[in-house]
Amino acid sequence: MTSHSGLPPSIIVSSRDLARLEAMLDSPALSRHPAAVALSLELERAQVLPPEEIPAGIVTMHSRVDCIDELHDEKHSLTLVYPHEADFDKGHVSILAPVGSALLGLSVGQTIDWTAPGGRQLRLRVTAVHYQPEAAGDLNR
Repeated sequence: MTSHSGLPPSIIVSSRDLARLEAMLDSPALSRHPAAVALSLELERAQVLPPEEIPAGIVTMHSRVDCIDELHDEKHSLTLVYPHEADFDKGHVSILAPVGSALLGLSVGQTIDWTAPGGRQLRLRVTAVHYQPEAAGDLNR
């Protein structure tokens, strides 16, 4: 995953999300899962902030966002969730799905490139964050 400039976009993650994600990634069942390895790498380069300091336009866990695939002009409304909460029909995307780990920590206007399963190239730009637990003061999510 790279930004349009070819460098990975700088991402911001809340300390609460980081703790929960690291605990999830410590599971023996996930230790060699390719998506878990990719997520671990994303978390290593993230700027970590306390939940109350996360800017409103950042994608965090349980955020509801709009994005557009700039290569295919497809709009998507997604909610970033933990694997056990994933529900494709509701637009609930697992953090372990390629698009989920790609979205975590991005801000409105940032774009990411990645290859979807099957080799399809995508360029996703975050266009809105409609709900973010930290901005809503919902720190128990």
